Amino acid sequence: MHTRARIIVSILIAGGVTVLGGHTALAAGDDDGRVIRTGPCSGSTDWKIKAKPDDGRIEVEGEIDSNRTGQTWSWALNHNGSSSARGSSVTGGRSGSFEVERRTVNTSGTDRFVFRGTNARTGEVCVARVSL
Repeated sequence: MHTRARIIVSILIAGGVTVLGGHTALAAGDDDGRVIRTGPCSGSTDWKIKAKPDDGRIEVEGEIDSNRTGQTWSWALNHNGSSSARGSSVTGGRSGSFEVERRTVNTSGTDRFVFRGTNARTGEVCVARVSL
């Protein structure tokens, strides 16, 4: 890696923010091991996914924010390539969003999560990924 690239990477890591392919990864400031990623869906909706260690397990939270109340979304949460949970949710509240939270086993090595949502009416798709 060139010196300039090393400096840029060091600055981004020190600042706790990296941008990868249009998606943002934020490191928590209180050293609790939390990883937060955000990004756009295939339409105007946004997604967020968070993962953090929690008493020997991993707490994962996926959020879809369409800014429209009353939309039905089917969703699935995969952990290391296997289905961990699935269901459907309706966006609500002033924010027009919904959240799915699960506690999963903490396997040895890196745990990879994919939270995928599909809008039942429009077919818009959100795919959020995080590793811990």
